[in-house]
Amino acid sequence: MLKQILSEMYIDPDLLAELSEEQKQILFFKMREEQIRRWKEREAAMERKESLPVKPRPKKGKLIHVSSVDVLVEQLLYPCLLPTTRMLSPSSSSRNIQQMLADSINRMKAYAFHQKKESMKKKQEEEINQIEEERTKQICKSWKEDSEWQASLRKSKAADEKRRSLAKQAREDYKRLSLGAQKGRGGERLQSPLRIPQKPKRPPLPPKPQFLNPGAYPQKPLRNQGLVRTVSSSAQEDIIRWFKEEQLPLRAGYQKTSDTIAPWFHGILTLKKANELLLSTGMPGSFLIRVSERIKGYALSHLSEDGCKHFLIDASADAYSFLGVDQLQHATLADLVEYHKEEPITSLGKELLLYPCGQQDQLPDYLELFE
Repeated sequence: MLKQILSEMYIDPDLLAELSEEQKQILFFKMREEQIRRWKEREAAMERKESLPVKPRPKKGKLIHVSSVDVLVEQLLYPCLLPTTRMLSPSSSSRNIQQMLADSINRMKAYAFHQKKESMKKKQEEEINQIEEERTKQICKSWKEDSEWQASLRKSKAADEKRRSLAKQAREDYKRLSLGAQKGRGGERLQSPLRIPQKPKRPPLPPKPQFLNPGAYPQKPLRNQGLVRTVSSSAQEDIIRWFKEEQLPLRAGYQKTSDTIAPWFHGILTLKKANELLLSTGMPGSFLIRVSERIKGYALSHLSEDGCKHFLIDASADAYSFLGVDQLQHATLADLVEYHKEEPITSLGKELLLYPCGQQDQLPDYLELFE
């Protein structure tokens, strides 16, 4: 998801509105880095082009020799002084001389026009280079002068470092408890404690989800008529195909220990509808995870005492983590939810996932994902 945004250097305004302030600052930093990287590549290419040897332009021969010009002028202005041999055919000689003069004048005009065109082209290139240079200087200047943003970035990095240390401590505690439990099972010893862990295999494709009353639902449920979608049908079909091909094998949306859909999971849901569901509970700590309607990923919507907040979840590397720098990755969505039931999402420590916000309509909004 982050690679797609940086390659296009564009993010949808509605998608940007779903980001928290911390995620907006991190995304702005990444787009700044990509902009400066592209500028450096363009500058290096221009320097390589300028360093190539320039072929010398061949010199043009003189149109008319000086002595020839003197002879022509003498023939035109003083025909009476011509020798007898030249007066034999005055009409043909005069026509040839006039034709030569006309050809010479035309060549001189063409050469002057070519020189003028080259000078104008060179001037335009210099103006373009000057504009690009001024724009680059302005970008660098704004980058250096933005001290407030730099301070905010340092705070964000400090919060990420604290979160990583807490996650590391939790993993060490879990590992210690696991080793203690294994030692208590009849004194069995580990055969290879220093063995490098292999990459876990993908779990098998889970069966169809078990709904409360499968026979009561039609095979092709009608869409919610009160929900107005702003995305095209082709984009929504791509998201549904992505979920079925890449996310279902990872048990996305399922409970951790069973083949039923988790109560906090929703299908393609708009930001407005998610806010309505959370506000209807009236309990801070309520949350849901929904499939994003604009990009391949998920969004976690949370109700706190300050109102509704939304966090994007990146699922592009066979793992799930919040959009940001060095975020903790989880194997499944259920693992992410379990972890943040005790650990807050941000450094402020107010976003705990306490109460799952389930379905309120008769037809669940995730049916189209599991058909």
